[in-house]
Amino acid sequence: MPQLTHKEPTPAQIAEQRLYAEIGLTDEEYARVVELLGRQPNWTETGLYSVMWSEHCSYKNSKPVLRRFPTKGPRVLQGPGEGAGIVDIGDNQAVVFKIESHNHPSAIEPYQGAATGVGGIIRDVFSMGARPIALLNSLRFGELDKPRVQYLFEHVVAGIAGYGNCIGIPTVGGEVNFDPTYEGNPLVNAMCVGLIDHEKIQKGVAKGIGNPVIYVGASTGRDGIHGATFASEELSEQSEKKRPAVQVGDPFMEKLLLEACLELIDTGAVVGIQDMGAAGLTSSSSEMASKAGNGIEMNLDLVPQREAGMSAYEMMLSESQERMLLVVEKGREAEVYAIIEKWGLHAAEVGKVTDDGMLRLIHQGEVVANVPVDSLAEEAPVYHKPSKVPAYYEQNATIDPVAQISEPADLNATLKQVLSQATIASKEWVYEQYDHIVRAATAVTPGSDAAVVMIRGTRKALAMSTDCNGRYVYLDPEVGGAIAVAEAARNVVCSGAEPLAITDCLNFGSPDKPEVFWQFEKSVDGMSQACQALNAPVIGGNVSFYNERSGDAIYPTPTVGMVGLITDIDHITTQSFKDEGDVVILLGETLAELGGSEYQKLVTGSISGRPPQIDLNKEAALQKLVLTAIRQGLVKSAHDLSEGGLGVAAAESSFGKKIGATLSIDTELRADVALFSESQSRVLLSAAPEHADAVLQLARELGVPAHSIGKTGGDRLVVTIQGKEAINAPVAELHAAWKDAIPCLIG
Repeated sequence: MPQLTHKEPTPAQIAEQRLYAEIGLTDEEYARVVELLGRQPNWTETGLYSVMWSEHCSYKNSKPVLRRFPTKGPRVLQGPGEGAGIVDIGDNQAVVFKIESHNHPSAIEPYQGAATGVGGIIRDVFSMGARPIALLNSLRFGELDKPRVQYLFEHVVAGIAGYGNCIGIPTVGGEVNFDPTYEGNPLVNAMCVGLIDHEKIQKGVAKGIGNPVIYVGASTGRDGIHGATFASEELSEQSEKKRPAVQVGDPFMEKLLLEACLELIDTGAVVGIQDMGAAGLTSSSSEMASKAGNGIEMNLDLVPQREAGMSAYEMMLSESQERMLLVVEKGREAEVYAIIEKWGLHAAEVGKVTDDGMLRLIHQGEVVANVPVDSLAEEAPVYHKPSKVPAYYEQNATIDPVAQISEPADLNATLKQVLSQATIASKEWVYEQYDHIVRAATAVTPGSDAAVVMIRGTRKALAMSTDCNGRYVYLDPEVGGAIAVAEAARNVVCSGAEPLAITDCLNFGSPDKPEVFWQFEKSVDGMSQACQALNAPVIGGNVSFYNERSGDAIYPTPTVGMVGLITDIDHITTQSFKDEGDVVILLGETLAELGGSEYQKLVTGSISGRPPQIDLNKEAALQKLVLTAIRQGLVKSAHDLSEGGLGVAAAESSFGKKIGATLSIDTELRADVALFSESQSRVLLSAAPEHADAVLQLARELGVPAHSIGKTGGDRLVVTIQGKEAINAPVAELHAAWKDAIPCLIG
């Protein structure tokens, strides 16, 4: 990536030598820039367009598809387009949340890549005026038997822990999956949730002609230059050389910045605020001006710099962390500086809002860039990419996953093997590194279906979860996309919450490949259908394309971050069996569905066929049933059936309090299929004997299949299928297989 501290090329040289192509612009895009400006751009201006017109900033390949998402709802106060989305939760309060990717930086420099991903998503939330109350993540790696994967895994987790623990925001939940498809390109998706009062909501707008533009936070260095462009291309052997594109984070500085910004917003002096995230000063200044219909003039000599001799190009494209751009009311500067100084931060007035719609940059007394802000923020080309059904998808239609697998002789051993698969096994090794109880509001810590954080001064709480099964999405993107939303919603419902909305992180390979673009389109279709069926609009997120290593794409992985509202903390529910002698009820229908399952991968070493199917009307009815039963006080535990099916769900329900269960399943299915099928829209409940009939009656009224399948008690998990004992194992033995798997794999 050219970083020119020597003499910069002239506009003519940029055109003749096609230097724009080295920083991500195509010939057609460069020609369009020339047309918009009526002249050839200089080097700084070319850099501005290269980052703002990258996929990462402009969504030029994904915009037409993203428009399919439902983004409005009676509770939505802010949908896509700002730092984070906002949903009303009553009593003049709202929840603010967003998820974003930091995949490429984490593949190159896992500790800082993950840490700065956390830092960036926190800034997105507090730039809206909200106080962050929780962090989650969704991580994907290759198989843990590879030293390089272990290195990435350990350092990503350490980076997340290092940043979140230092800044004092609890990391309360998430997911970690392992599959060979992510070996060369891990996924690191970070989510932040915050709380706000309605009147404090801020927007990233440069309003008020003549208002000062103030830079707050860390000094600008050369780290992260072209980070947005780097995120908009495939990883390759050359990527290692792009370490400068990975930023370095300082959580202590961010803590000060967070407190200063929230205090500044309280004064009412701030009219606009935006994080300097991807594309740094370029995106924050041009986007804020464009949204307000104004311009911005900045003197780059006034930008705090931590390295000598930085060019305008380098300053505008740097992605140094812990920086915010503020527009404040003219005449209130002294008040603003006093607060910034109180928190020990640097600030500088670097420019002003203008009425001419231009981004004008002055450096060393010269105008080094003068371009229309809308041309940067709004006029990037939009591409309608070709889409093609992949050959593998057609071939999979003919495969019967059940026929591939012979029934094992010892299902106890098989259950232990499934429980010790890294994707299913306990993630305690991960979350014991995170501080998940700082701020003392965490009601349900990592390890249940969803995390729960209480809202101080109220009886309310928020449940939150991140979910996606990339295998399902690969086998059938539309179905897999719908399942990602449904499972996230099911997780928050099982915790006693009503789903509010989702944020998404759409991780895919290169959109230039028609087969990948087809996966992307179909996933969005499936997600949109599920969002509508479950009343959970999309309020923000990001797209991460080019997740490939040397031409091999990851599984399409549209991660869903879901937040739900618990209206009374008495409704908080977890997955663990609570008492001996309770009735165990299975909701939903189990079918012979092993495509993409953990069991299929364990036995055959790969996935094939079609994934489990989903009927969104049945899913909505199931979720209504579970939430109603919880709110009526009929349910002691609830656990959704996902990876690993009934066998895993029953075992996991017994682990919390080491209470076993004796279950009997009446089915036409083979015993292994009944245990490990991953059919959707299923939940395992436990209820006191006096409440079991009420749950079953409610299920009948809502048309949800429901069966009382046994009782809790003892120290063993016993499962009888068609009158034959399939599982009889001590809970302690199953628990050990599940708990020790990841520590054993990483030695």
